[in-house]
Amino acid sequence: MRSKKMTHGLEKAPHRSLLYALGLTREEIARPLVGVVNAANEIVPGHIHLDTIAEAVKAGVRHAGGTPIEFPAIGVCDGLAMNHEGMRFSLPSREIIADSIEIMATAHPFDALVFIPNCDKSVPGMLMAMLRMNVPSVMVSGGPMLAGEKSGVRSDLITVFEGVGRVKQGKMTEAELEDLSECACPGCGSCAGMFTANSMNCLSETIGLALPGNGTTPATTAARIRLAKKAGMKVMELLERNIKPRDIVTEKAVANAMAVDMALGCSTNTVLHLPAVFREAGLDINLDMFNEVSKRTPNLCKLSPAGEQHIQDLHRAGGIPAVMTELRKKDRINLDVMTVTGKTLGENLEDLKAENLDPTVIKPIDAPYSQEGGIAILRGSLAPDGAVVKQSAVAPEMMVRTATARVFESEEAAFEAIMGQKINKGDAIIIRYEGPKGGPGMREMLSPTAAIAGIGLGADVALITDGRFSGGTRGAAIGHVSPEAADGGPIAFVQEGDQIEINIPERKLNLLVDEATLAERKKDWKPVQKEITSPLLRRYSRMISSAANGAVYK
Repeated sequence: MRSKKMTHGLEKAPHRSLLYALGLTREEIARPLVGVVNAANEIVPGHIHLDTIAEAVKAGVRHAGGTPIEFPAIGVCDGLAMNHEGMRFSLPSREIIADSIEIMATAHPFDALVFIPNCDKSVPGMLMAMLRMNVPSVMVSGGPMLAGEKSGVRSDLITVFEGVGRVKQGKMTEAELEDLSECACPGCGSCAGMFTANSMNCLSETIGLALPGNGTTPATTAARIRLAKKAGMKVMELLERNIKPRDIVTEKAVANAMAVDMALGCSTNTVLHLPAVFREAGLDINLDMFNEVSKRTPNLCKLSPAGEQHIQDLHRAGGIPAVMTELRKKDRINLDVMTVTGKTLGENLEDLKAENLDPTVIKPIDAPYSQEGGIAILRGSLAPDGAVVKQSAVAPEMMVRTATARVFESEEAAFEAIMGQKINKGDAIIIRYEGPKGGPGMREMLSPTAAIAGIGLGADVALITDGRFSGGTRGAAIGHVSPEAADGGPIAFVQEGDQIEINIPERKLNLLVDEATLAERKKDWKPVQKEITSPLLRRYSRMISSAANGAVYK
């Protein structure tokens, strides 16, 4: 056992003395030691209940003959960090989560690990650590929040964000918005739509690193507790059989993740996180691969923000196994890949008798919402290295459009203009110097996109940025424009009134300015220099790579 490095032999008597100080018995020290990585805290609604999940995991480990030992991980709530300086720290937290778990699980050599995340950066951060450590492991998330409801109408966090714009338009009172705020997020769990956290939890299941049901079983159910107990038991089986994460994450598993990503219409943040996760397994995926998979994978689901349904509806319809069952009908999924059940994906689907229980939630593959997947990668003179858009959430009117540039050097400046009703139909809001390096931290911009939707301009205005968007964003929100402005990308040279060509079906994003004019603009260019008071963000800005590469450390 890996833990023998600190528990066995004459020279490890001092180590055992410290373990005895924890209250462990000789019998417990002799058993496999299982690290339980728990991201519980009292500020993130998706994490407030993770102690309960951890206790269930530990019960499962003990039942199967192991000794569970819990240690913590940080977690940022992107909703609470939104639209202020705190959002600059969200994406950097992904690397810190992965690094801190590597530190803990190497300094204390556990035989196996169970990972308990739930929200936006904790899931990819833990997946990165899982593949980096490569010891027998299972992930079990805290599960999705239920949708809110008031007067028979469902709501979620995005409803509240968009409500801010509705108040500005006089379509809702502030008192009504406060009532909505109170009921839209009814309890614990990752926010109820196909936002980033739920996207990554569903894809963890798809990849095979989490048990069936991980992505969609609601946080508040007894089924989620049973799933956590099974995860604790299952990791002991993986240890006995020596099945490790990199045995599971192969090129075929990568293809499965991307296919389900497209079928579900997941968050555009998956385009950042999947390359970073798979890089830890020595596998390279690039933006062109997302387009290739999107072209051949139909979009089967329209969950909030793209539609009115929520994760609980997907669960009722059969969850991720039902989605994969539809994809297998056209050979869009690899069935012979290993999973943490100890069985192949194909065997799992047979054991579950997986089927699509509600074609109104999961469209049959012969009658999809569209023949292409939910995400599109755009390229052109404005984004030579690529940009990303959730095309499944774009209004038909914005799929092909030439728009007039309105240029802002920060999210705050753009938001002020939107709320001040200074944005008109046909505009393309350009927000730059918000990329991984230039932000620094590549902030999500749910406030401006929600405001655009809330004031009724979602079918008439584009938002283009070298920053990124929440998984809850809808509309013609085009992010990750690369190279970013801080690196001298073309977005740095856009001027007020320039014409921008958007053609999502043809995957084009062009700045309609001739080369001579651009060359003149570049002559005396100097990047905007922001004052960075945080030592962490200064280091991050120096070390981070392009969003086109997953915004990983160089």
